[in-house]
Amino acid sequence: MKSELEKLIDLQKTDTNIRRLKKSIQTANERRAGIEQEFEQHAFEIREIQGRSEAAKAERAALEKNIAEQKTYLERAERNLKHAHNQKEYETAMREADALQKQISTLENQVLEKMGVIEEVEAVLAERAEEIASLEGNRDKAIAEFETELAKDKAELETETKARAGVFETLPKNLASVYDRLAQRSRDGIAVAEVKNGSCSACFMAIRPQVLVEIKMSDQIITCESCTRILYILKRDSAV
Repeated sequence: MKSELEKLIDLQKTDTNIRRLKKSIQTANERRAGIEQEFEQHAFEIREIQGRSEAAKAERAALEKNIAEQKTYLERAERNLKHAHNQKEYETAMREADALQKQISTLENQVLEKMGVIEEVEAVLAERAEEIASLEGNRDKAIAEFETELAKDKAELETETKARAGVFETLPKNLASVYDRLAQRSRDGIAVAEVKNGSCSACFMAIRPQVLVEIKMSDQIITCESCTRILYILKRDSAV
């Protein structure tokens, strides 16, 4: 049959795990939002790249439409040039044709620039094609895995809570009360602390040699002289 100290050690381990599980469950919405935000960031980057491609294509189409219109005007100017009746009409048509040719040349250069932008963006999209194709599926998989882990935490919390109640029923009321008081007053919920390297693992204060011997040789309830937590040394440890 387990000693009271062994029950307290088990109770502390159970309570520590319960605190971890509760924190996991309490922060579930925040952590789920973090997963979704991470994937949304990737999706936003992809949409931004796709948007640049679509914008460049639209701008190219508008430029090509403008070029077509300017060429129509150029054809008219060239006809006017051929059918000029006097020097003034000839010079006017010539100036208009020259201006239109320069405008068309400028627009064609702009089309080439847009084509370059489109090629660059399409190359980036091609490189990330696999990522784009799997993005939604990966997000759903990550969320499903998260929900599975959350469900396991909830089930484990229920099991651990029942186990805790079972251990508490076997403890003397005064000892259970001391344990609860120590656990509630500490931020980390630690009421039973292991001795490591000759010190209390909760407050890190060194334990007197005589007390170390008492802890090691008996199953009596011995508390830390600094933080008053209940101390223990694992039996498998060969050295303090």
